[in-house]
Amino acid sequence: MKRRALAPLEPVGSGERWTLGVAFFVLFIAAWAAITYGGLVPPLFLADPLTMLRQGWNLFAQYNFLTDIGMTVWRVVGGFILATIVGVPLGIAMGAYKRIEAFFEPFVSFCRYLPASAFIPLLILWAGIGEVQKLLVIFIGSFFQIVLMVAVTVGGARRDLVEAAYTLGASHRGVVHRVLLPGAAPGIAEILRLVLGWAWTYVIVAELIGASTGIGHMIVQSQILVNTGQIIFGIIVIGVIGLITDFVFKAVNRRVFAWSNL
Repeated sequence: MKRRALAPLEPVGSGERWTLGVAFFVLFIAAWAAITYGGLVPPLFLADPLTMLRQGWNLFAQYNFLTDIGMTVWRVVGGFILATIVGVPLGIAMGAYKRIEAFFEPFVSFCRYLPASAFIPLLILWAGIGEVQKLLVIFIGSFFQIVLMVAVTVGGARRDLVEAAYTLGASHRGVVHRVLLPGAAPGIAEILRLVLGWAWTYVIVAELIGASTGIGHMIVQSQILVNTGQIIFGIIVIGVIGLITDFVFKAVNRRVFAWSNL
C-alpha cells in the first residue's frame, strides 16, 4: 500500500526527520539574512547572522561568557532536581491514593496558575538576591506542574491490572510498587523532560532581576547597550543547550524504558 506524505499519524523515518528539521533551520536563517541584509529591518533592532556570530565570539573572548552559561545551567539543574525530589513522590501519592489527591489537589491546582515571576519580589525579601532566590523561582515554576502531571499519569493506570494484582494477593503497597509505578514510569520520565524545558524559561526570568551572572543577566546588559547581536546569541545559546538536553533525555528514556516503545 502506497504511503501518503501528509497522512495523519503517518510515521517518519529518522533520516527524513533529521532532514526536515535541518531544513527548517536553513530556511529560518535564510529568511533572517534576507530581512537584515536587505535592509528591511534596521541593524539597531535586529542584527544580521554574521554580526550575531561576531558578538557571540566577543562574549566568550572578552566577557567570560562560559561562566554565565555555567551559572545558568547550575541554577536550572539545581531548581529542577529539588522540584523533582519533592514533586514526584507527592504526585505518585496523589495519583495512587484518592484521599491524598482530594487533600492536595485544590491547592496544587491553585498554585499551578500562579506565574513563578510573581513570586520574585517576595523571594527577594525572604531569601535576598543570591542563588537561593533563583533556585526557588525555578522550584516554584516546576514543582506544581510536576505534581499534577505525575498524579494524572499514575492515576490513569488500567483498573483491570490493579484488580488482577489484588486477585493474585498483592497488598495495597504491592499494587503501587508492582503495578502503578512500572506502568507510569515512562510517562513520568517524559513529564520530567517537558518540565525541564519550562525550567529554562523560569531561570531567565529569575536572572533578569538581581543577578550579576548568568545568560539572563548578559541579555539585560546587552539590552542596555542596545546590542541585539549579543541578545540574539544568548537566546540561541539557551535554545541549543535546551535542544541538546532534550535529545539526551529522549535517548536515556528510550534506553531505560525500551519496552514502552515496542
